[in-house]
Amino acid sequence: MSKSKKKGSRLIFRGIVLALLAAAIIFSVFSNKDKVKVLEVGDKAPDFELVDLDGNKHRLSDFKGEGVFLNFWGTWCPPCKKEMPYIEDQYKKFEEKGVHVLSVNIGESQLKVDSFRQQYGLTFPIVIDKTKDVRDLYNIQPLPTTFLIDKDGIIRKILKAEMTEAEIISYMESLQP
Repeated sequence: MSKSKKKGSRLIFRGIVLALLAAAIIFSVFSNKDKVKVLEVGDKAPDFELVDLDGNKHRLSDFKGEGVFLNFWGTWCPPCKKEMPYIEDQYKKFEEKGVHVLSVNIGESQLKVDSFRQQYGLTFPIVIDKTKDVRDLYNIQPLPTTFLIDKDGIIRKILKAEMTEAEIISYMESLQP
């Protein structure tokens, strides 16, 4: 085979490989797009069940008819550490008014989360998403992320930042049934 034929064959081979790679990338981008539904304000909050630090099961649907302050966090997250005492203070005031806090730790050990709970004196339910399925279901990025869910199970607000105590009070007031 002559040198020019070899070059031509290599060029064709490279073109085919590049076309296959491009097709694979395009397929993966568009096929995954349908699998992950990004939740928005106005959507029904997906139900889930997780176990708290005391072994009790919590389902989001258990709170039907009441407001839910659904907070996703990690012990290593500085903004999470800052807002936890504010959430605790308001939990004590708003629980009897029909607003519940459900705190979801993302995949950390029971020991680490329980130590955090004790350090901050937290009394609201803390569940651990060990498999990170709920994190994926709610498409959580970054931490902290908080969903305000009304009495009908509808997402009313999605907060992807640290909250002040005044903001937490306002949000909990808005969730009262």
